[in-house]
Amino acid sequence: MTYIQQAFNIKHDFWRYLVGSVIVIIAATIGQIPFGIAVFAKAASDGENMTGLTTEKMMSILEPNLSLFLMLISFAVAMLALVLVVKFLHKQTIRSVGTSRKKLDWKRIWFAFFFWGILSSGLVLLDYYMAPEDYVYNFEWQRFAILAVIAIALIPIQTSFEEYLFRGYLMQGFGTATKNILFPIGFILSFLILPLYVLIDSSFDFHLDIGFGSFHPLIVSAIVVILIFAIFHVLKALKLFETSFYFKLQKSMQAKWMPLIITSVIFGMLHFWNPEVDKLGPTIMVYYIGTGLFLGIMTLMDEGLELALGFHAANNLFTALLVTADWTVFQTYSVLKDIAEPELGFIDLVLPVFILFPIVLFIFAKKYKWTNWKDKLFGPVHAPPTEDYKVIGENIDSTL
Repeated sequence: MTYIQQAFNIKHDFWRYLVGSVIVIIAATIGQIPFGIAVFAKAASDGENMTGLTTEKMMSILEPNLSLFLMLISFAVAMLALVLVVKFLHKQTIRSVGTSRKKLDWKRIWFAFFFWGILSSGLVLLDYYMAPEDYVYNFEWQRFAILAVIAIALIPIQTSFEEYLFRGYLMQGFGTATKNILFPIGFILSFLILPLYVLIDSSFDFHLDIGFGSFHPLIVSAIVVILIFAIFHVLKALKLFETSFYFKLQKSMQAKWMPLIITSVIFGMLHFWNPEVDKLGPTIMVYYIGTGLFLGIMTLMDEGLELALGFHAANNLFTALLVTADWTVFQTYSVLKDIAEPELGFIDLVLPVFILFPIVLFIFAKKYKWTNWKDKLFGPVHAPPTEDYKVIGENIDSTL
């Protein structure tokens, strides 16, 4: 049974994935409270204007090791919430979210971890050798030792949470959702959410006209939800879901590339608020979304998260220990500090996304004998033969 297909054997109604995602987001927000309290307390004691705190400024207020520890705690809380959601809301094992194998393959995890850790570290050291003026030696053994303990203990939790959420939980969730007759319209309407929000937000100044300053985002969000709901029911009244065109569209979207694209875009967009985006510009989103695609392809081809877990952990851990900069989300007592003027060039964008990632996929494909790329990436999502799910042609009211 394939990685996505096995999710049909658990409680996979899409509303469960929506509820589960909200629970995880709430848990992650609660996990950020200690960091927020510490930042605002320190800012207040230093006489900082707390209303003008930028993300970059918040990252630099606390002592770096304390800041890193408090930031990573939120991922541990979110990971716990995800495990509970999987167990109690979906009646699923965390093992089946991570792999289609009988158990998690740690040899795969460790191979990807050391492979990418050694390669990425080598590239950093090569850049240091070629342009030493862009770096300063930042090593302080006592602070570095504390950093190493924090990073080794918590960064794998952070990266594992992201992999289990995006390439695991949501990949399976959107994969099973493609079989639902409402999937195409839900997919299309979801693209209207952000443009509608921006349009309404810029058109109505509630916090000035009505005095609802602190509730402004909630009011705009409520209007967007109402409009989306209204559009959906107008389309339903027009019997869009009963047309042959819609049935053909629904069938064409029952493919593995749909959850791959959706999870990669969501993964990339959630990095939009990283300080790197402010410094390097929105083009860096190509790197984040491209990384999501790379990890998603790896997961679908290998029928499990193991390689993605190892790769992601190595990427973040070795970076946190080896090099830092004042404008990155992780500011640490690393060995080196990048002092060059931030710019998005060949090494930061083209080299990893368009050269290194394809080479890594090629190496992994050879080692693990991946075959049938077309079906695994673009083929239809198949439910198990005994699966009793909503099918095309069923009365649309029964799915609401």
